[in-house]
This record gives sequence, structure tokens and C-alpha cells, in this order.
Amino acid sequence: MIFDSLKNRALYENVHPRMKRAFEVLADTDWTRTEPGIHEIEGRDIYVNVMERELKKKGDAKLEVHNEYIDIQLLVSGEAETFGWSDRRNLCRAQGEFNPEKDIQFFEDEPQTYYTMRPGQFSVLFPEDGHAPMVGEGVVRKVIAKVRL
Repeated sequence: MIFDSLKNRALYENVHPRMKRAFEVLADTDWTRTEPGIHEIEGRDIYVNVMERELKKKGDAKLEVHNEYIDIQLLVSGEAETFGWSDRRNLCRAQGEFNPEKDIQFFEDEPQTYYTMRPGQFSVLFPEDGHAPMVGEGVVRKVIAKVRL
């Protein structure tokens, strides 16, 4: 897991061959004017999901994991968004099987820790990272860049 400000994105562009392009799109697009929904950048190798959602209470946010994609979650607007985080290897209370079509599996385990993002900050979440996003109060606008491994 990486947690930082978008102004420091160059530090992480070489983590994966597609990361530089994903960060360029995140930095160079006015996400306040982009329609919510899925927008393909390089087909399904890099795409973004723009969303405006009401945040949840900690107990309502389930940990999730992915196998095929790295998430870069960027908070665009709203006061803050809190994430629960756990090492995937420690998750043991699966809520159903892994869904390969949606590249997701949920867990009922309690997060190991929490951290809070402010607008302009991002979190990179790898398949090793169990994460429970969308925790807090109010409505946020965020972008999730999905980068195929």
C-alpha cells in the first residue's frame, strides 16, 4: 500500500509499467467535470471509475481484495475518506468466493489499521492489500484508476 499526495506521483511511476500513464491521466484530468462511471484509458489495461458516493460507517465497509488489478484511489472532493487496511495474508473470514469477472472478494475481518485521505491524496492498493474504502461522513467524489498487472 502506498499513501501520498498526487504532487509526489513521480516517485511511484516506475512501480509497474502502466503506472506512469495512469498517474498522468489522474493528474491531467479535471475530475470535477467528468461524468461518473467507467472511462477506458487503454482498454481494460487502464481504466478509471469516477464516482460520487455517500460514505459509510466503519462497520458497514467490508475489506476487499483484487487479483488482476492495482487500484489507485484518488480523492477529488469531500472533506475526507477513511480506509481500513489489512495484509491479505491475514484475512480469514471470506464473505463468499472470489468473483473473477469483477476481480473482487470481500472479507468480514476487522481491518488492522485505518488511514484518512484528503482531496488531492491517493492510495495505491496492490493485490496484497485488503482495503475497506468509503468510510466517513458526507459525500465524496473520487476516481479509482484500475491498472492491470
